[in-house]
Amino acid sequence: MELKHPPGYLYGEQLRSCRVADFTLAESFYPLGLKTPIHRHEHALLCLIRRGAYTETCRTGIRTHQQSTVFFLPPEEEHLSNFHSTEVRIFRVEVDPQRLECIREHSKILDRPANFNGGLLTRLATRLYREFLQIDETSPLAIEGLVLEIIAEASRSRPTSGRQAPCWLKQARELIHARFSEKLTLAEIAQSVGVHPIYLASEFRRCYLCTVGEYVRQMRIEYACRELSTSDSSLVDIALQAGFADQSHFSKVFKRLTSLTPSQYQASFRS
Repeated sequence: MELKHPPGYLYGEQLRSCRVADFTLAESFYPLGLKTPIHRHEHALLCLIRRGAYTETCRTGIRTHQQSTVFFLPPEEEHLSNFHSTEVRIFRVEVDPQRLECIREHSKILDRPANFNGGLLTRLATRLYREFLQIDETSPLAIEGLVLEIIAEASRSRPTSGRQAPCWLKQARELIHARFSEKLTLAEIAQSVGVHPIYLASEFRRCYLCTVGEYVRQMRIEYACRELSTSDSSLVDIALQAGFADQSHFSKVFKRLTSLTPSQYQASFRS
Protein backbone atom coordinates (compact mmCIF):
# COMPACT_ATOMS: atom_id res chain seq x y z
CA MET A 1 0.00 0.00 0.00
CA GLU A 2 1.32 3.42 -0.97
CA LEU A 3 1.90 5.83 1.92
CA LYS A 4 1.85 9.62 1.83
CA HIS A 5 4.05 11.31 4.40
CA PRO A 6 3.64 14.83 5.80
CA PRO A 7 6.49 17.37 5.79
CA GLY A 8 9.41 16.31 8.00
CA TYR A 9 8.55 12.60 8.06
CA LEU A 10 11.38 10.15 7.43
CA TYR A 11 12.17 6.47 7.93
CA GLY A 12 15.64 6.97 9.36
CA GLU A 13 16.82 8.70 12.51
CA GLN A 14 16.80 12.50 12.37
CA LEU A 15 20.07 13.88 13.74
CA ARG A 16 19.33 17.62 13.52
CA SER A 17 16.99 20.01 11.74
CA CYS A 18 16.14 23.68 11.36
CA ARG A 19 13.61 25.89 9.62
CA VAL A 20 14.76 28.77 7.37
CA ALA A 21 12.38 30.91 5.30
CA ASP A 22 10.37 28.50 3.11
CA PHE A 23 12.81 25.63 3.62
CA THR A 24 13.18 22.87 6.22
CA LEU A 25 16.72 21.49 6.51
CA ALA A 26 17.55 18.17 8.19
CA GLU A 27 20.26 15.52 8.42
CA SER A 28 19.20 11.90 8.86
CA PHE A 29 20.81 8.51 9.45
CA TYR A 30 19.58 5.32 7.75
CA PRO A 31 20.75 1.91 9.02
CA LEU A 32 22.07 -0.88 6.85
CA GLY A 33 19.26 -3.19 5.73
CA LEU A 34 16.43 -0.64 5.87
CA LYS A 35 13.97 -0.95 2.99
CA THR A 36 11.08 1.48 2.85
CA PRO A 37 7.62 0.75 1.44
CA ILE A 38 6.36 2.68 -1.58
CA HIS A 39 5.65 6.19 -0.36
CA ARG A 40 5.56 9.85 -1.37
CA HIS A 41 6.35 13.16 0.27
CA GLU A 42 4.11 16.20 0.35
CA HIS A 43 6.98 18.63 -0.33
CA ALA A 44 9.72 18.72 -2.96
CA LEU A 45 13.13 17.53 -1.73
CA LEU A 46 16.69 18.57 -2.50
CA CYS A 47 19.19 16.07 -1.03
CA LEU A 48 22.92 15.53 -0.63
CA ILE A 49 24.32 12.09 0.21
CA ARG A 50 26.83 12.75 2.97
CA ARG A 51 27.89 9.15 3.50
CA GLY A 52 27.21 5.73 2.00
CA ALA A 53 25.10 4.69 -0.98
CA TYR A 54 21.63 3.25 -1.64
CA THR A 55 19.19 2.57 -4.45
CA GLU A 56 15.91 4.34 -5.09
CA THR A 57 13.10 3.12 -7.33
CA CYS A 58 10.67 5.64 -8.84
CA ARG A 59 8.73 6.14 -12.07
CA THR A 60 11.87 6.97 -14.06
CA GLY A 61 13.62 3.74 -13.03
CA ILE A 62 16.16 2.56 -10.47
CA ARG A 63 18.89 4.99 -9.47
CA THR A 64 21.92 4.55 -7.24
CA HIS A 65 22.69 7.51 -5.01
CA GLN A 66 26.36 7.53 -4.00
CA GLN A 67 28.30 9.69 -1.57
CA SER A 68 28.39 13.31 -2.84
CA THR A 69 25.37 12.80 -5.12
CA VAL A 70 22.91 15.71 -5.20
CA PHE A 71 19.37 14.72 -6.17
CA PHE A 72 15.91 16.23 -6.48
CA LEU A 73 12.58 14.55 -5.77
CA PRO A 74 9.29 16.23 -6.73
CA PRO A 75 6.32 16.42 -4.36
CA GLU A 76 3.95 13.43 -4.54
CA GLU A 77 6.57 11.30 -6.34
CA GLU A 78 6.02 7.60 -5.55
CA HIS A 79 9.28 5.85 -4.67
CA LEU A 80 10.91 3.31 -2.39
CA SER A 81 14.44 3.25 -0.98
CA ASN A 82 16.71 0.28 -0.29
CA PHE A 83 19.69 0.80 2.03
CA HIS A 84 21.18 -2.57 1.17
CA SER A 85 24.93 -2.02 1.18
CA THR A 86 25.97 0.59 3.75
CA GLU A 87 24.76 2.89 6.47
CA VAL A 88 23.74 6.21 4.94
CA ARG A 89 23.59 9.85 5.99
CA ILE A 90 21.45 12.25 3.98
CA PHE A 91 21.22 16.03 4.22
CA ARG A 92 17.94 17.24 2.76
CA VAL A 93 16.02 20.43 2.14
CA GLU A 94 12.21 20.41 1.94
CA VAL A 95 10.75 23.18 -0.21
CA ASP A 96 7.41 24.63 0.88
CA PRO A 97 4.63 24.67 -1.77
CA GLN A 98 4.47 28.47 -2.00
CA ARG A 99 8.20 28.72 -2.69
CA LEU A 100 7.99 25.83 -5.17
CA GLU A 101 5.38 27.75 -7.17
CA CYS A 102 7.72 30.75 -7.34
CA ILE A 103 10.60 28.52 -8.46
CA ARG A 104 8.43 26.94 -11.18
CA GLU A 105 8.06 30.33 -12.82
CA HIS A 106 11.76 30.11 -13.71
CA SER A 107 12.69 26.41 -13.58
CA LYS A 108 11.02 22.99 -13.78
CA ILE A 109 13.97 21.17 -12.17
CA LEU A 110 11.86 20.14 -9.15
CA ASP A 111 9.10 18.65 -11.30
CA ARG A 112 10.77 15.28 -11.95
CA PRO A 113 13.49 13.18 -10.30
CA ALA A 114 17.05 14.17 -11.18
CA ASN A 115 20.48 13.44 -9.77
CA PHE A 116 23.91 14.96 -10.26
CA ASN A 117 27.29 13.51 -9.32
CA GLY A 118 30.12 15.79 -8.30
CA GLY A 119 31.09 19.16 -9.72
CA LEU A 120 29.76 22.56 -8.75
CA LEU A 121 26.44 21.25 -7.44
CA THR A 122 28.15 19.04 -4.87
CA ARG A 123 30.37 21.94 -3.80
CA LEU A 124 27.35 24.23 -3.37
CA ALA A 125 25.39 21.57 -1.47
CA THR A 126 28.38 20.96 0.80
CA ARG A 127 28.59 24.69 1.55
CA LEU A 128 24.88 24.62 2.35
CA TYR A 129 25.42 21.68 4.70
CA ARG A 130 28.21 23.51 6.52
CA GLU A 131 26.01 26.57 6.90
CA PHE A 132 23.32 24.29 8.34
CA LEU A 133 25.80 22.99 10.94
CA GLN A 134 26.82 26.47 12.12
CA ILE A 135 23.67 28.57 12.29
CA ASP A 136 24.15 32.24 13.16
CA GLU A 137 22.31 35.51 12.52
CA THR A 138 23.36 35.63 8.85
CA SER A 139 22.63 31.96 8.11
CA PRO A 140 19.04 32.47 6.89
CA LEU A 141 20.26 34.77 4.11
CA ALA A 142 23.16 32.47 3.23
CA ILE A 143 20.99 29.34 3.25
CA GLU A 144 18.25 30.81 1.09
CA GLY A 145 20.83 32.09 -1.39
CA LEU A 146 22.61 28.74 -1.61
CA VAL A 147 19.38 26.76 -2.09
CA LEU A 148 18.36 29.00 -4.98
CA GLU A 149 21.87 28.88 -6.46
CA ILE A 150 21.79 25.07 -6.39
CA ILE A 151 18.42 25.03 -8.16
CA ALA A 152 19.66 27.53 -10.76
CA GLU A 153 22.86 25.57 -11.43
CA ALA A 154 20.94 22.28 -11.69
CA SER A 155 18.56 23.89 -14.17
CA ARG A 156 21.49 24.98 -16.34
CA SER A 157 23.14 21.56 -16.12
CA ARG A 158 20.07 19.59 -17.13
CA PRO A 159 19.05 19.79 -20.81
CA THR A 160 15.39 20.60 -21.38
CA SER A 161 15.20 20.85 -25.17
CA GLY A 162 16.45 17.40 -26.17
CA ARG A 163 14.05 14.79 -27.52
CA GLN A 164 13.26 11.29 -26.29
CA ALA A 165 16.15 8.92 -26.99
CA PRO A 166 15.48 5.63 -28.82
CA CYS A 167 16.36 2.37 -27.07
CA TRP A 168 19.57 1.82 -29.04
CA LEU A 169 20.82 5.29 -28.08
CA LYS A 170 20.08 4.62 -24.41
CA GLN A 171 22.12 1.43 -24.77
CA ALA A 172 24.98 3.45 -26.23
CA ARG A 173 24.85 5.84 -23.31
CA GLU A 174 24.83 2.92 -20.85
CA LEU A 175 27.96 1.59 -22.56
CA ILE A 176 29.63 4.97 -22.09
CA HIS A 177 28.64 5.00 -18.42
CA ALA A 178 30.17 1.55 -17.93
CA ARG A 179 33.38 2.20 -19.88
CA PHE A 180 33.97 5.96 -19.78
CA SER A 181 37.53 5.50 -18.49
CA GLU A 182 38.52 3.38 -21.51
CA LYS A 183 39.65 4.58 -24.94
CA LEU A 184 36.27 4.13 -26.61
CA THR A 185 35.86 5.09 -30.26
CA LEU A 186 32.71 6.30 -31.95
CA ALA A 187 32.91 3.35 -34.35
CA GLU A 188 33.13 0.86 -31.47
CA ILE A 189 30.10 2.35 -29.70
CA ALA A 190 28.11 2.48 -32.94
CA GLN A 191 28.95 -1.13 -33.78
CA SER A 192 27.82 -2.30 -30.34
CA VAL A 193 24.31 -0.88 -30.92
CA GLY A 194 24.09 -1.63 -34.65
CA VAL A 195 24.07 1.84 -36.21
CA HIS A 196 26.42 3.92 -38.36
CA PRO A 197 28.87 6.17 -36.45
CA ILE A 198 27.59 9.28 -38.24
CA TYR A 199 24.00 8.48 -37.25
CA LEU A 200 25.07 7.79 -33.66
CA ALA A 201 26.90 11.12 -33.48
CA SER A 202 23.99 13.16 -34.86
CA GLU A 203 21.30 11.45 -32.75
CA PHE A 204 23.40 11.65 -29.59
CA ARG A 205 23.78 15.41 -29.99
CA ARG A 206 20.10 15.82 -30.88
CA CYS A 207 18.90 13.96 -27.77
CA TYR A 208 21.56 14.81 -25.19
CA LEU A 209 22.60 18.25 -26.49
CA CYS A 210 26.32 17.43 -26.53
CA THR A 211 28.77 15.32 -28.51
CA VAL A 212 29.79 11.81 -27.47
CA GLY A 213 33.26 13.12 -26.67
CA GLU A 214 31.89 15.91 -24.48
CA TYR A 215 29.71 13.40 -22.65
CA VAL A 216 32.64 11.06 -21.97
CA ARG A 217 34.70 13.99 -20.73
CA GLN A 218 31.92 15.03 -18.35
CA MET A 219 31.62 11.46 -17.03
CA ARG A 220 35.35 11.44 -16.31
CA ILE A 221 35.17 14.76 -14.49
CA GLU A 222 32.18 13.60 -12.41
CA TYR A 223 34.12 10.49 -11.42
CA ALA A 224 37.14 12.61 -10.50
CA CYS A 225 34.95 14.93 -8.41
CA ARG A 226 33.61 11.99 -6.42
CA GLU A 227 37.11 10.66 -5.82
CA LEU A 228 38.52 14.06 -4.86
CA SER A 229 35.75 14.61 -2.33
CA THR A 230 35.69 11.14 -0.77
CA SER A 231 39.03 9.34 -1.20
CA ASP A 232 42.69 9.81 -0.32
CA SER A 233 43.94 8.75 -3.75
CA SER A 234 46.66 10.85 -5.36
CA LEU A 235 45.85 13.19 -8.25
CA VAL A 236 47.89 10.98 -10.56
CA ASP A 237 45.89 7.88 -9.62
CA ILE A 238 42.56 9.69 -9.95
CA ALA A 239 43.57 11.04 -13.36
CA LEU A 240 44.51 7.61 -14.67
CA GLN A 241 41.49 5.85 -13.14
CA ALA A 242 39.20 8.43 -14.76
CA GLY A 243 40.73 7.76 -18.17
CA PHE A 244 43.00 10.77 -18.66
CA ALA A 245 46.41 10.30 -20.25
CA ASP A 246 48.23 12.01 -17.40
CA GLN A 247 47.79 14.41 -14.48
CA SER A 248 48.60 17.48 -16.58
CA HIS A 249 45.83 16.79 -19.09
CA PHE A 250 43.42 15.96 -16.27
CA SER A 251 44.19 19.23 -14.47
CA LYS A 252 43.65 21.34 -17.61
CA VAL A 253 40.30 19.74 -18.40
CA PHE A 254 39.18 19.87 -14.77
CA LYS A 255 40.04 23.58 -14.47
CA ARG A 256 38.25 24.37 -17.73
CA LEU A 257 35.03 22.62 -16.67
CA THR A 258 34.89 23.50 -12.96
CA SER A 259 36.91 26.76 -12.75
CA LEU A 260 39.04 25.11 -10.03
CA THR A 261 42.19 23.02 -10.05
CA PRO A 262 41.80 19.45 -8.73
CA SER A 263 43.77 20.45 -5.62
CA GLN A 264 41.48 23.43 -4.95
CA TYR A 265 38.39 21.26 -5.39
CA GLN A 266 39.78 18.62 -3.04
CA ALA A 267 40.72 21.23 -0.44
CA SER A 268 37.17 22.63 -0.42
CA PHE A 269 35.97 19.34 1.14
CA ARG A 270 38.68 19.22 3.77
CA SER A 271 38.66 22.75 5.14
